[in-house]
Amino acid sequence: MKKVLIFILLGTFFINISPTKALDTLNLDAESAILIDNKTGKVLYEKNSTTKLPMASMTKIMSMLLIMEQISNGNLNFKDTVLISKNASSMGGSQVFLQAGETYKVEDLLKCIAVSSANDAVVAMAEKISGSETAFVDAMNAKAKELNLINTHFANPHGLDNENHYSTASDMAKIAQELLKHEEILRFTSIYEDYLTKPDGSQIWLVNTNRLVRFYDGVDGLKTGYTPEAGYCLTATAKKNNMRLISVVMKSSSADARSKDTATLLTYGFNSYKNNIIFSKDKALGKLNITNGKKEKVSVYLKNDASVLLKTTEKIENYSFNIKGNEIIAPLKANSKVGTAEIIDNEGNIIGEEDIIIKEDLKKAEFFDYFKHNLKLITSGK
Repeated sequence: MKKVLIFILLGTFFINISPTKALDTLNLDAESAILIDNKTGKVLYEKNSTTKLPMASMTKIMSMLLIMEQISNGNLNFKDTVLISKNASSMGGSQVFLQAGETYKVEDLLKCIAVSSANDAVVAMAEKISGSETAFVDAMNAKAKELNLINTHFANPHGLDNENHYSTASDMAKIAQELLKHEEILRFTSIYEDYLTKPDGSQIWLVNTNRLVRFYDGVDGLKTGYTPEAGYCLTATAKKNNMRLISVVMKSSSADARSKDTATLLTYGFNSYKNNIIFSKDKALGKLNITNGKKEKVSVYLKNDASVLLKTTEKIENYSFNIKGNEIIAPLKANSKVGTAEIIDNEGNIIGEEDIIIKEDLKKAEFFDYFKHNLKLITSGK
């Protein structure tokens, strides 16, 4: 049985805005671009964002997503070892010169992929996860289908040019958004320079081609790309003032141009929008009934702060929470999810949703608890 409660509060609400009209003054060099808010996916700027283009090594964002999913579900560990095959060692383009027969930890290869865009490292990980490069590519395309990326198709895990290998700025932003659900990836993508230690003790210097990791405050990922056909590409993410943005630029004319375009997009986003916390996760939303519990009711809280993305010129309006609570049956551990809270603007539009949790352990009622409860009902005349 579900419990539905409505809480009306004063706060800010979300207005749908067409982002492109007022943004022609950005004058980006890139042929295609997009800027989105990571949390909501709201598009803040776009330029030819659904045009199919080769994405070069930005491909590795999808490869890293599949790697991180395997780690999250327990099928893979950062400390697991990977045996380098002859196929992996023979990859051209960007590489860290892995040799067939060498072994490396998953976290070392992931660092090489994220920082140095190593084709040999990503193929080694593809083979580790799926058994073969071909099977891994099939998994990449299956994930693209799952995410409803109808303008994306992968022919390899590294991004070297192939006529059947393409995506769009819009789709790349969605893949990045999915990858950022695994926040630990930022431990690797935020590295500007580091070293890979080879089995013989020698070291290879790794330098991130995403210069903004070092030179733009708040940037901590994600992935550059370049081939003659794709031009210079960059999917970037940055966090400032409780707001994380994702930008994508495709087919820029130079490495400097892609960095400049990305900085322009991020600066526009941070200067023009704000992410307001409208209800704190530390404040109780209300109480729900407990079945078979020592207590009759329990306070429920948002798992994360509820926030809405606002243009800096937007005004404060009313919003409400529609709390859809599951039946709470004791015993239950603290931090268990017990439902969701829809955030509704003053026009009745659902603008977001957050999980709701309890913050205390709920103990199962014993005989004496039932006795006290029934006695209370008798004495109250119910």
